[in-house]
Amino acid sequence: MPQIGLVSAVNLRVQGSSAYLWSSRSSSLGAESRDGCLQRNSLCFAGSESMGHKLKIRTPHATTRRLVKDLGPLKVVCIDYPRPELDNTVNYLEAAFLSSAFRASPRPTKPLEIVIAGAGLGGLSTAKYLADAGHKPILLEARDVLGGKVAAWKDNDGDWYETGLHIFFGAYPNIQNLFGELGINDRLQWKEHSMIFAMPSKPGEFSRFDFPEALPAPLNGVLAILKNNEMLTWPEKVKFAIGLLPAMLGGQSYVEAQDGISVKDWMRKQGVPDRVTDEVFIAMSKALNFINPDELSMQCILIALNRFLQEKHGSKMAFLDGNPPERLCMPIVEHIESKGGQVRLNSRIKKIELNENGSVKCFILNDGSTIEGDAFVFATPVDIFKLLLPEDWKEIPYFQKLEKLVGVPVINVHIWFDRKLKNTYDHLLFSRSSLLSVYADMSVTCKEYYNPNQSMLELVFAPAEEWISRSDSEIIDATMKDLATLFPDEISADQSKAKILKYHVVKTPRSVYKTVPGCEPCRPLQRSPIEGFYLAGDYTKQKYLASMEGAVLSGKLCAQAIVQDYELLVGRSQKKLAEASVV
Repeated sequence: MPQIGLVSAVNLRVQGSSAYLWSSRSSSLGAESRDGCLQRNSLCFAGSESMGHKLKIRTPHATTRRLVKDLGPLKVVCIDYPRPELDNTVNYLEAAFLSSAFRASPRPTKPLEIVIAGAGLGGLSTAKYLADAGHKPILLEARDVLGGKVAAWKDNDGDWYETGLHIFFGAYPNIQNLFGELGINDRLQWKEHSMIFAMPSKPGEFSRFDFPEALPAPLNGVLAILKNNEMLTWPEKVKFAIGLLPAMLGGQSYVEAQDGISVKDWMRKQGVPDRVTDEVFIAMSKALNFINPDELSMQCILIALNRFLQEKHGSKMAFLDGNPPERLCMPIVEHIESKGGQVRLNSRIKKIELNENGSVKCFILNDGSTIEGDAFVFATPVDIFKLLLPEDWKEIPYFQKLEKLVGVPVINVHIWFDRKLKNTYDHLLFSRSSLLSVYADMSVTCKEYYNPNQSMLELVFAPAEEWISRSDSEIIDATMKDLATLFPDEISADQSKAKILKYHVVKTPRSVYKTVPGCEPCRPLQRSPIEGFYLAGDYTKQKYLASMEGAVLSGKLCAQAIVQDYELLVGRSQKKLAEASVV
């Protein structure tokens, strides 16, 4: 792949014939000296909290952080690759058409007021496209931060920590359209077209799947697999290819039929050796749904393979250039508000109040206030919605099926080290350890987090069910033991090598729904059987996974259902006004 692009988030300083780098973020965090180096006197963390988990200093070394004055000649350590050609793919055009339908729809004579609970990507997407169609969304968020599962916080030192390690794939057409519609395509930092796996049997080494630029899909993916001889042998590759033949020949109907079987059982049924599952699909399962192959539905894997291998750039990855609430969510909010919609933080819903006929009368907030509207949407995680489900609705099959949809626990770990780690890449890395799923050195991959002298590793700790109730220090100790195998020359569990300056542990007891066999029939359509009530969220029915793409698409489908129901909803509103006037 041609090595062209832009250096990520660095400032250049020329002295004589040499150029030096320092973090572009540093000047906002402390006093900058005349020679362009930042000197920090102290860090104040005592009051910082993350989801109830306090930030902790691990070593005395955390009291002082200084950037090295002489950084040496300029060395490009991270490259932004050009945005891939996504705009002419079938899925992208389909997503673009759906987006355009909202803008092109007839302007409503009476804009609907739609109350939406939850300012994650599902709720933000719903509100955005309803606003595009000329309606007035009122978006309520319980917390003081946007983003839901992509939320992030800034600590007292000015550093960001996130709910998860978020990757934007080329095979996310609705996400890609959204970035374009908001005019923020430049905020995605595209990486080289590769998938990089750690080698547990060879500590400190990696195995790559490199997708050749010159070949179309799926040949580029096939060649990437065939060229990798470190993880699978040729006999294993052949058996795996034969095992996948039914999926390739059976199409979408075959993929949907595999919901009832786990990845591990499907592989064995197809005669694929267990080592293929151990070498490749444990890592893939944990990355997709934070669980192991013996629990994950095979449908989830087949959907991912279909999306990633059928498009030339489907598996190409991009990082957001900074924290999600400001760099992604705020542009959506600004768009919504520019069209007359509202977004309210710190607006937690206490109860869904019903009319006598079982429809929604209003949302009652924790402060006792009420919010009424022409239609209502719940775009929270499924577990939160189930807690607020009205008693009168619990016997309705549409809602009863939700009982099988349960969020999976996940832990996101951030560790700031006192030095720049060398055994890493400007990319997402699959750890292939028993505890860690994927990780990245965010000081290299992300512009806003860029630091030429120190590394910040962001890691997904999964499966996390046995760890979610454990202390932060236990989780960090376990993480450091695993990192010692990934960085044998640089990290040791006792910190005799790289020292921890600070860390954050963000626990999400219920994240995306656990995609176990038999879940697919339980996923609800966005339009509920309750007139004027709708659902959005990646757990609702849409053709993508429990992902950011699934959340955005669910919001578009929810908005589409409301626009289609316009006459019905206007009629309900007029009837309600007439009844009120009679009283």
